[in-house]
Amino acid sequence: MAGVWIEAESFDSLGGWVIDQQSMGQVGSAYIMAHGMGVPVRDAQTVCVIPEAGRWTVWARTRDWTAPWRRGSPGGTFDVLVNGFALPQRLGTNGPDWAWQKAGSLFLAAGPATVALRDRTGFNGRCDALYLAGEGADRPPDGGEELARFRGNAAGAAIGEDPVTYDLVVVGGGIAGICTAIAAIRAGARVVLIHDRPILGGCNSSEIRVPMGGFIHVPPYPALGNVVQEISPIAGAPGVYPPEFYEDARKANIFLNCPEDRYCLALETRVISLEMAGGAPRRIASCVARHVRSGAETRFRAHLFADCTGDAVVSRMAGASVMTGREARGTFSESLAPVRGDGQVMGMSVTWRSDPDAGPAPFPDIDWGIEITEKNAYYVRSGDWEWETGQYRNQAEETEYIRDYGLMTIFANWSFLKNRSPRKDEWSRDRLSWITFLGGKRESFRVVGDYILTQRDIEERVIHPDATASATWNLDLHFPDPEHAAKFPEPFRSCAYHRNLTRPYPVPYRCLYARDVANLFLGGRHISASHVAFGSIRVMRTLGMLGEVIGMAAALCARKAVLPRDVYASHFGELRAMMEAGVPAPPTYHNGGMGREYEGYHFKDTGHLGVYPVASPELGDPAVRARIAALGVQHTECRSAGGPAGESSPAPGSG
Repeated sequence: MAGVWIEAESFDSLGGWVIDQQSMGQVGSAYIMAHGMGVPVRDAQTVCVIPEAGRWTVWARTRDWTAPWRRGSPGGTFDVLVNGFALPQRLGTNGPDWAWQKAGSLFLAAGPATVALRDRTGFNGRCDALYLAGEGADRPPDGGEELARFRGNAAGAAIGEDPVTYDLVVVGGGIAGICTAIAAIRAGARVVLIHDRPILGGCNSSEIRVPMGGFIHVPPYPALGNVVQEISPIAGAPGVYPPEFYEDARKANIFLNCPEDRYCLALETRVISLEMAGGAPRRIASCVARHVRSGAETRFRAHLFADCTGDAVVSRMAGASVMTGREARGTFSESLAPVRGDGQVMGMSVTWRSDPDAGPAPFPDIDWGIEITEKNAYYVRSGDWEWETGQYRNQAEETEYIRDYGLMTIFANWSFLKNRSPRKDEWSRDRLSWITFLGGKRESFRVVGDYILTQRDIEERVIHPDATASATWNLDLHFPDPEHAAKFPEPFRSCAYHRNLTRPYPVPYRCLYARDVANLFLGGRHISASHVAFGSIRVMRTLGMLGEVIGMAAALCARKAVLPRDVYASHFGELRAMMEAGVPAPPTYHNGGMGREYEGYHFKDTGHLGVYPVASPELGDPAVRARIAALGVQHTECRSAGGPAGESSPAPGSG
């Protein structure tokens, strides 16, 4: 019998489960996760169609995410229920690698069947897909190209075509990506913004909750920052606040003021491949993106692309030269660089908070994860930027592990405080109220542009002729806290070094496009800079202003039919004029009534009907004339002729 394939993220109802799309390149697709902070979440549920009556075996692609730490029982487990019947095998117990685990077998009649995932722990059990195998059918392959082919065949995937050839494809809907897209749209370009979450804003969204740093509207182009200001939450400060502080709708609503025929917003969509144009220099012709929930794939074509993904996803797919880790001190003659270069990066912050309850707030006494004792516990009730992981790992390719390590350490530390600490009574009424399940990344790959910004540029104030928006954040470098690192084999808390800038420093335009991919702009955290210089330019208001510059430059490229490098070589004066003017704000609503002579009527069913100085043709309609006459308004032409007050002038053509 044929098998039945079900992508977990496509379930009709996710219940309390959440979608994680960050590791699609490693897992093969998005997956769903029971992020309950120790409290089991509501069932995810869907309906599938069984093609033939018989005995069916149910397989789930899952993993024991706590297995890498080799301690205690699996942390995140779940059951599969079919038509309300719980299959016997508890899932999420099958080791550290993504693989198929057998849930059980049962007889099913032909026709619709209800399938549910039931979380058993609240500790991030996860499922990529389910496969119902008929009699004689094997389970699918565990991974790699073989699984990718099996998945594609099972889903019947075909690439759809977006009919538009855009001026600009922006990939990544964080602050930099939003500002890039809006600036380009308002400058006349046709744009598609592709973002792999349902919510815009990236690290400043309510899903991650990092405040926006840096100043806007600073020299040498004080008009830059208009878009950043439009989408910035009113409140914002270090710390982790409730979701409304991050104003997700504000970032989406900005697109409602854009002409509908000038942009496409592709949310919950992740770029999975590129198609390159022939010849030299290397250019991107199109990208293929997959909808995270439905699995539908679409090809988007454009003349220009902007990589605002944070992990340089598009740049690396296109073969652009990249940098990662810390350069040696001698590479760019930077005093803040280490003597020997290494792979250390500024890590991912897994932010969290707790709140007091009116009564006791129990938390499971977990036996998995690293061991926390009185000697290494952190007596804290929240974690902000300092709860930072992955400093010695590949932030793009090991995202799942890095985030999981942050989660695991939060749970392990909290469990100790609540259950085994000598001070546990102090924590008895505290409950975990929020933990990001995505993590806020800080540094990954940086892409090589025509110029690499360095510490010396910033501190020696080397003002380049292609100066653009200015950095105002200090040289802010994160390290694993040495005291913490002495207690744990892998760090999860950081410290920071700060060296202030005395004045705003303008970033060269040549840092904003790739050196070796001709039509690729660089926005967000991977613009062309050394590790040390990155410590200053990486904050969101600065990257948002640089996004505005990229959007302007892209629109200029579209008008002139040139490439990003050509703007520097031949059209920088025009870009300078655009930066001096800034991105125009949308018109403020005003009901008219000033600036020109006019009078008329507005009936909801007819629209505006002018009377003076130009009469609308509809005034010849007897029904319209009767409605106007009934109001008894004296018109301008009557007043100017000395007519009696309160008298309406006759409607045109009424004699």
